[in-house]
Amino acid sequence: MANFAKSRVPRFSAEVYQNPYLPEGGREVNAIVTVTATGGGTTGGRPVFAGLSDVPDAGVVIMVDCSGSMDYPPTKMRGAREATAAAIDTVRDGVAFAVVAGTHQATEVYPGGGRLAVAAPATRAEARDALRKLSAGGGTAIGTWLRLADRLLSSAEVDIRHGILLTDGRNEHESPQDLRATLDACAGRFTCDARGVGTDWEVKEVTGIAAALLGSADIVADPAELTADFTRMMEAAMGKEVADVGLRLWTPLGAEVTFVKQVAPTVADLTGRRTTSSPRSGDYPTGSWGDESRDYHLCVRVPDAGVGQEMLAARVSLIISAPDGSPARPLAQGLVRAVWTDDTAASTSINPQVAHYTGQAELAQAIQQGLDARKSGKVDDATAKLGRAVQLANASGNVDTAKLLAKVVDVVDAATGTVRLKAKVAEADEMTLETRSTKTVRVKK
Repeated sequence: MANFAKSRVPRFSAEVYQNPYLPEGGREVNAIVTVTATGGGTTGGRPVFAGLSDVPDAGVVIMVDCSGSMDYPPTKMRGAREATAAAIDTVRDGVAFAVVAGTHQATEVYPGGGRLAVAAPATRAEARDALRKLSAGGGTAIGTWLRLADRLLSSAEVDIRHGILLTDGRNEHESPQDLRATLDACAGRFTCDARGVGTDWEVKEVTGIAAALLGSADIVADPAELTADFTRMMEAAMGKEVADVGLRLWTPLGAEVTFVKQVAPTVADLTGRRTTSSPRSGDYPTGSWGDESRDYHLCVRVPDAGVGQEMLAARVSLIISAPDGSPARPLAQGLVRAVWTDDTAASTSINPQVAHYTGQAELAQAIQQGLDARKSGKVDDATAKLGRAVQLANASGNVDTAKLLAKVVDVVDAATGTVRLKAKVAEADEMTLETRSTKTVRVKK
């Protein structure tokens, strides 16, 4: 394999936003932790550890739905070929890559032989030629695609492992339990962005894949937009510079972690993904990073203490594991405090960041519950939930979500959340709102 310069690990910083003051008897501590990575290398990121040789640092597998429905209309299959070709052109020299055709089984399209190719002008040209083999026919078993991608990515010595998955239909040739088992097996082994093209796929399947594999999910309703979307996805993947970053949360004796959520740029609950790192700390996966910033909401229940007492409620660290199995290396740290006071004004004040992201999480939940109620014919419940979503989107300045909501409901008064359900809603508009419901906006400065 070719030789490449080692990249730099981005510099990580962690800023904590909270109101540390609790009333007498108060035990719940909330904080927003803003994690920012800047100044990484441009080659895509194997971190520099002593003795690490120069080898390709990233691998990506593109999984293209080739089930029979991709021929209806024919523009879907044509759009998928063109989008995959554009993504291949975006793969950086030296990155290992492969293309998989997905039906009720998974087939290697390029390079074949259970391996990855190394991107260069010649291999990219060969891969584009191989796309002519992509044709529609067969069923859909997405778990087989993901397992093949995992095997291919595991065949190369790469730290950053990424998948891009396109589907146009429901996972009809595999049980939900089989797909769930695959996602559990692949979690932590590679990240995956998932896209649904057209309107015949299941939103919860696609978003579930992305959530389990720490990637993004979106709808591409018009196949003509696939090329632009695939190019953006691959550019983002090529910008990742360090893999397998964990958020380590230490809490004192007697404290309990209520939840850990990513709240920007999207809402993702990480609470159930904790792995114990010591008797009083646990690690939560955050996936791969480039130059970017994300926000996390932590809630910790601490032991009660008297007025005037102060304690460290949690220590938050960003960590990365060394490839030789030595102890994890800290990248940044932030402290969460608890101070008990009899000053009512201090203890009842809500930190602006905590309030904002609590509202954004509620917004995502209200949209999902409202759409579920609408599908079930529960008009009053749907109106109430989607009205609350309009109110929250308006209050937080989430303009993009507000525009999507306006395609599903007639907004009478955004400030009060007074809405009427539209009699007719385009399926693409409803699916777009559901798919993008977890996208958030940052706190206004």
